[in-house]
Amino acid sequence: MLVALLGAAGGLLVFAFIADEVVEGETHAFDEAVLLAFRAPGDPADPIGPRWLEIAVGDVTALGSTTVLMLITLAVAGFLVVDRKRAAALFVLAATASGGALSYLLKLGFERPRPDLVAHLVDVSTLSFPSGHAMGAAVTYLTLGALIVRTESGRRIKAYVLGVAVTLTLAIGMSRIYLGVHWPTDVIAGWCLGAAWALMCWLVALALQRRGRIEPAESRDGPPGGTR
Repeated sequence: MLVALLGAAGGLLVFAFIADEVVEGETHAFDEAVLLAFRAPGDPADPIGPRWLEIAVGDVTALGSTTVLMLITLAVAGFLVVDRKRAAALFVLAATASGGALSYLLKLGFERPRPDLVAHLVDVSTLSFPSGHAMGAAVTYLTLGALIVRTESGRRIKAYVLGVAVTLTLAIGMSRIYLGVHWPTDVIAGWCLGAAWALMCWLVALALQRRGRIEPAESRDGPPGGTR
């Protein structure tokens, strides 16, 4: 719990630092350099790599869309309801929905426009800071990963699940930079805040579970002494 608390605090501090630098305009050189590194020299409309890579990155970025994240969250919540863990299902829905709402409000607050340095390879219409895909992926995949980890006792399984959650989160964020629809600092800030939000939700879930407000992670009919 102490590690999770320190991780959440660290994520919030890094987000606050990046946000302050963005407002002051101190990240402009860094953002431009990274965006151009993903484009062919002299042609900001042409991303590096073959055509199939551009298509693959477009598929990856869809994994962080609101629609996909909502479907995954609803599927997990439905499974928890079927498994007679209704309070846990409600908590998952609240954690992910509140994270999405926070991202939307921050976009309105900072009002940072999308990059105009390179061509956008997908259509976008919202504001830029923080990246909703990066933050939403971190909130959803890390929260669900932590939920699954609490049902398993094997270290290898736990490492695998968390590894998949982290890899998806990183890949989705990188895809937004490659596609030219986010400044790199938008994505880094989204990662930091999303991870911090997921850790805070995990800590709240532990506290509620100890008070009996949320069902234990292990099955009620399972063997005694399960993972907690």
